[in-house]
Amino acid sequence: MLYYLHQLTSYFEPLNVFRYVSFRGVSAALTAFLLCLMFGGFVIRRLISLKLGQPIRSKEEVHRLSELHGGKKNTPTMGGILIIGAVVLSTLLWARLDNLHIGLALFALVSLGGVGFVDDYLKVAKRKSDGLSGRLKLVAQFFIAGLVGVVLLIHPETRESAQELYVPFLKTPLLVNMGLFALVFYAVVIVGSSNAVNLTDGLDGLAAGCTVTAAGAYAVFTYLSGDLRAATYLMLPHHALNGELAILCCALGGAALGFLWFNCHPARVFMGDTGSLAIGGTLGLVAILCKQEIILLIVGGIFVIEALSVILQVASFKLRRKRILLMSPIHHHFELLGWKENTVIVRFWILSAILALMGLATLKLR
Repeated sequence: MLYYLHQLTSYFEPLNVFRYVSFRGVSAALTAFLLCLMFGGFVIRRLISLKLGQPIRSKEEVHRLSELHGGKKNTPTMGGILIIGAVVLSTLLWARLDNLHIGLALFALVSLGGVGFVDDYLKVAKRKSDGLSGRLKLVAQFFIAGLVGVVLLIHPETRESAQELYVPFLKTPLLVNMGLFALVFYAVVIVGSSNAVNLTDGLDGLAAGCTVTAAGAYAVFTYLSGDLRAATYLMLPHHALNGELAILCCALGGAALGFLWFNCHPARVFMGDTGSLAIGGTLGLVAILCKQEIILLIVGGIFVIEALSVILQVASFKLRRKRILLMSPIHHHFELLGWKENTVIVRFWILSAILALMGLATLKLR
């Protein structure tokens, strides 16, 4: 919205600064951060007054972990609405509203957040850790991802680039025409990323902190791929719509940082599925739009490790009747090994920052 102020430059020359993505991206991050700080206390009080406390799994379900997390019972959940609200408002304020990529990213953020909200609400209403059935949740996620994929494949501005598949270290696309496989691939990326962040959200501030580094890395990717000269120099796939996505990524990073103010250990509020499903799906879609889907495995490495730990644990138990971890996701394994919750969180944040830097290092390896 504020982008259009640059049209008044002839009356007041400093307004020209609103043309630049870099200025608007930093402004969006600060706006989202401040919105979370300003409204965080109010949101927490409202969640408490509505008795929307997080149900904690029983001792029969999680054994010794219930002793470690028993104090978290009734901590308000659904705090993800604070993140979603801050990102939406900041993006609408600082990004161009005629940008298809921005529209798709906001749609994914809000709609996946809606799925998470229903899941969280059912958990609270039933006073159990079971919300939506896993199958119904996946159907809703794939439906949303499918809608986004169809728009990308049929819209004149995106249908050509949507058919291409890039891999790290190659200057040209590995596949130029993916056909209908593109729809399946995009749905798997969005849904997989959404659920990976959801699995990571098990300790105070863990998912929020990792979101800051991942969103920051993709802010760089989208900014560079949206700039023709930078993309040409770095041999990145260029799309003019991507520059504005950097503003959304900055807003997401700023909102996650602001949410962390209240979510750090000991947490006053949890993001719940409302936040984690929305964040993960949006990061997956951003990776698709800037053609850096494979790099998401590195930049979002903590999310990937968390998801793989659950998959391997389940597979091992079903095939061998043995567990490879004390408990999955893997952050609980380290807790049961005797690591303090804060130790696990900070070390995972450090790894997340390193992985984000490793992902950015691929910019020069083409």
